Amino acid sequence: MTRSAPLRQRRHFRGYVAHRALTLGALAAGFGLTAPSAPAQAQATASVTPARISFSIPAQDLNDALLSFAQKAGVRVFFDTGKFGGRRSSPVVGTLSAPEALDMLLRGTGLSYRFTAPNRVTVVDPAIRTGAGSADPDAIELETIAVEGQGTVGYVASTSTVGTKTDTPLIEIPQSISVVTREELNDRNVQTLTDAVAYTPGVRTQQSGYDPRFDAFSIRGFDVTYNGIYRDGLRLPGANMSIFKVEPYGVESVTVLRGPSSALYGLGSPGGLVDITSKRPTEEAFGEVELQGGTYDWWQGQFDIGGPADKDGTWLYRLTGVLRDAGSPNVYNGGTNDMNFIAPALTWKPSNDTRITFLGEYQKSETPASLPYFGWTGSGTETFSKNFGDYNAQNQEQYRVGYLAEHDINEVFTVRQNLRYGSANTSVRYAGTSAVDAATNIASRYTGFVHDYLDSFVVDNQLEANFATGGIDHKLLIGLDYSYLALDGGIGYGTASDYDLNAGQPLGPTYDPELNASRYRQRQNQTGLYVQEQATFDRLILTLSGRQDWVDTKSDDLLDNSSETIDDSEFTGRAGLTYRFDNGLAPYVSYATSFAPNLGVDMAGTAFTPTTAKQIEAGVKYQPVGFDGYITAAVFQIDQNNGLVTDDTNPLYQVQTGEVRARGFELEAVANLGAGLKVRGAYSYLDMVNVSGAAETIGLVPSGTPENTFAFWADYQFQPGSKLVGLGVGAGVRYVGATWGDSLNTFQNSAYTLVDAKISYDFSHLDPKLKGWSLQVNAQNLLDEEYVTCDAGYCYLGAPRTVLAGLKYRW
Repeated sequence: MTRSAPLRQRRHFRGYVAHRALTLGALAAGFGLTAPSAPAQAQATASVTPARISFSIPAQDLNDALLSFAQKAGVRVFFDTGKFGGRRSSPVVGTLSAPEALDMLLRGTGLSYRFTAPNRVTVVDPAIRTGAGSADPDAIELETIAVEGQGTVGYVASTSTVGTKTDTPLIEIPQSISVVTREELNDRNVQTLTDAVAYTPGVRTQQSGYDPRFDAFSIRGFDVTYNGIYRDGLRLPGANMSIFKVEPYGVESVTVLRGPSSALYGLGSPGGLVDITSKRPTEEAFGEVELQGGTYDWWQGQFDIGGPADKDGTWLYRLTGVLRDAGSPNVYNGGTNDMNFIAPALTWKPSNDTRITFLGEYQKSETPASLPYFGWTGSGTETFSKNFGDYNAQNQEQYRVGYLAEHDINEVFTVRQNLRYGSANTSVRYAGTSAVDAATNIASRYTGFVHDYLDSFVVDNQLEANFATGGIDHKLLIGLDYSYLALDGGIGYGTASDYDLNAGQPLGPTYDPELNASRYRQRQNQTGLYVQEQATFDRLILTLSGRQDWVDTKSDDLLDNSSETIDDSEFTGRAGLTYRFDNGLAPYVSYATSFAPNLGVDMAGTAFTPTTAKQIEAGVKYQPVGFDGYITAAVFQIDQNNGLVTDDTNPLYQVQTGEVRARGFELEAVANLGAGLKVRGAYSYLDMVNVSGAAETIGLVPSGTPENTFAFWADYQFQPGSKLVGLGVGAGVRYVGATWGDSLNTFQNSAYTLVDAKISYDFSHLDPKLKGWSLQVNAQNLLDEEYVTCDAGYCYLGAPRTVLAGLKYRW
């Protein structure tokens, strides 16, 4: 990767909890069902042979158990959360039909159910008397609304495919993992992927200050910008200045998996990965439009519509779009933050056994290319760079097309193929001041220009088998994936027109220079073969993953007609053990490794070797019985070898370090506390140190790494019966401890605390005719805290206060 001053080049849920009831829906296809047998006395509507599915649902709170059942079985379940909360389900294990599984799950609860359609079931309590002394389940009227997603209600997710590439309860994944749901994204009105993960433990954002160009952040002290971002389970690569941007309005949820994950995903960061789940078609028709306005001339319109495309529900669709015209802070004399985004999605369910979802996206954006930076002293008192707006833009045009296909061969085997092609065309233009005439106050300037074109193709083929041998249930996954990355680009320098500092105007046009400093072409092919076994014996879950990768990389220097080819191969693995207690506690321990090939050479021309890492982690997860929450605590140690950092003697180059050790503790709690209150909290302690490498840095802390971070967000919606019904309020606080500003630990960045806030109102409580209309106002850095972050050669301003207000109509 190349750096040139002053430009720094950085390496479904939609739901609302009703007061009395909810509807749970899985994205998998429905199926035919026969009438169940006792004890649940149900009424079935189908008479065809029922599909049989492998279930593994432990005894737990009944609401959570029904969530897991609905997601796995592919049915909608209607039930009364207010009355069922606190009840306990029976375990469901084995290959069963949906009625058989529901019979087993409800055993001992006294509850009954009825299928009102092949993929719709209502659970009721026959003991509730609704008539003149007689029990009549059919007379119960439930205030139901649709909730789309995989085991998700409010802020709390119960399952994920990210940690294992299979549908697995979070509590059974032997790694620290967080899921940020669509409801939380809405409440905080996040505008970047960086904002989305800012309240999760172990994640460091704004390490290089406010930067709208990239979603750049680190996990457990290790950067994930280039090799730790995934979308729908497939790698979303980045190279040089071409890094795929993420529009959060097109996102259903964001999952953070902490620690090495190469055993399933191949080359990656030791810190972990972030997987983005795209919005997908829904079986219930809906729509929303919103207009937002805010500080820095922010104007944004967005829409999201979806539902069945035919009367049978064989075809489902969704279309999401954003149009933004906005300014940008921290740029002298103007800066933009514009976005055009459109994302179509289409699901085809030709049979009960086959599901294919097609996903597309086109996106065009413009942000500043260069932001003001400060002297390499840590004081932040003298501005060395004023990046004027006339030649300061990063324009990116990107698109992606692909699909997620799944077919159930029988009750044991399922095959999947996930595929995506993506392209990003990025142009970077910036100017810097080289001299100022004191007599005239006219500045002479130079230009920098980068043009990168990135192509990416990724495909992941999977075979999953669910079966039992003796008393052990197995979930076996075999996969073969392939990725191709092609980068074609260059860097050029030239002369910009002079700038009149008195008038604040350029004295002429500025043109793009030739790509005279660098002209490169890179190609990378990666093939990976992986196997994973999840074996469950009573309450004990053993997870074993192993993967072999083959990577070949070719780099061409088109200016001096030289080439470099590197072939790497590596075996990585993960072993984890989890034990589930009936009270909701699940302690675990795991060991995992990772690797990542490195492109480029150091200042001496020496090629970089792959970066490798290993981690040992132990923790405990807790999903309390009768409490809608998820609490985790983890301790870990990561040892990384041959990582890349900026060369302090020349920030245009990188150097390869020896060993870096990261030890830490993380605590996270997320809960729907009822009566309209939802919370998320996170604390992280990180002890990171250079163990070997350059003698002058051994024993020192890598720059930009805080020892302590803390974040807490709470959202409250006033309930019916209150005089303030319809009003919603939210508040959050983010604390980042002191960090070292350089690799020699000669000065520190001060700790800082940021406050965020939200207020909303549902107008239907004023007048039923206004149903669907709502207003929401969000503020980030509400107190306008000023802070400067120095890291790896540059010092940047943090994000100032921003306020956004949005008027929405939903139907």
